Amino acid sequence: MCGIAGIVYKDKKLHDIGTDMTKMLHALQHRGPDSAGMALYGGMGLEENEYVLNIQVDNKKGLLDIVKDELSAETPILDEETFHSNESSDEESFVYRVKIALNDFKELKPLITKLDKIDDVIVLNGSNSFEMIKDIGSVLDISQQYGVKYIKGTHGIGHTRFATESNVDRYHAHPFQTYIVKDITVVHNGQITNYWKIRDPLERKGHIFETTNDTECLVHYIADKLDSGFSLEDALKQSVQDMDGPFSFIIGTPQGIGIAKDRLGLRPGVMAENDEIFAIASEEVSLREVMDVNEVEQIEPGQVRVYEI
Repeated sequence: MCGIAGIVYKDKKLHDIGTDMTKMLHALQHRGPDSAGMALYGGMGLEENEYVLNIQVDNKKGLLDIVKDELSAETPILDEETFHSNESSDEESFVYRVKIALNDFKELKPLITKLDKIDDVIVLNGSNSFEMIKDIGSVLDISQQYGVKYIKGTHGIGHTRFATESNVDRYHAHPFQTYIVKDITVVHNGQITNYWKIRDPLERKGHIFETTNDTECLVHYIADKLDSGFSLEDALKQSVQDMDGPFSFIIGTPQGIGIAKDRLGLRPGVMAENDEIFAIASEEVSLREVMDVNEVEQIEPGQVRVYEI
């Protein structure tokens, strides 16, 4: 019973998306107390060849220096900071944020794989056009710890998680990302019951899975379709036909968001829009946090919707 949400500002300008997404997800907190996360697009301000990595590093002496040495051996480090660290002195790990430059997007995944091979290091994400925030705990606590209210953006997706199958930790919190296509993310409520049937042909094509979480399978599936020339709308329509189980999910891209719902309509979803905003959520109460809702549209069984700017 997770909660998902998405928002697009129609004027393409930067808005207080961190504040708005926090409000939307907090209204859905009852659907997922374990962890929360969001992918906030449009406000990064990076050059085309620049990327930000969020890296979880165990709080062990010298380990951060090893990470820095590995990075600097591969690419220029443009900026760095401790993105998040709890105040308690006995914290087991922290998030290290580093900005790098690459010659090509395809260099990103091999670099991440190399860093992940260092003991007690996990790369949470790497992105050019969106800010990834995700952690265990409540929406409000995570928002405060990461300074989410200061983040601006044009559109985004978010999630509150009620874990049923995989670990409760930073890495398994949503959104999930893949590096097949640049800056594609997903949040998901439900279950893909034919998970292995979907995953097997993707692995045969060379996709590398880091978890057994069906949400990771979703983002690989959509990215593979986009990489094969599908439009986002067509990729979502095909996903509804190919995937079994109760699900609704939202895809984030640099251009906008899209949603798909299972053919039996077993997971809730509503959407609404006015002159300024298009928004999607698991429940109407979330939409009302960011807009005056005169008319709410139920997302119908098997329905797909894309909103790009």
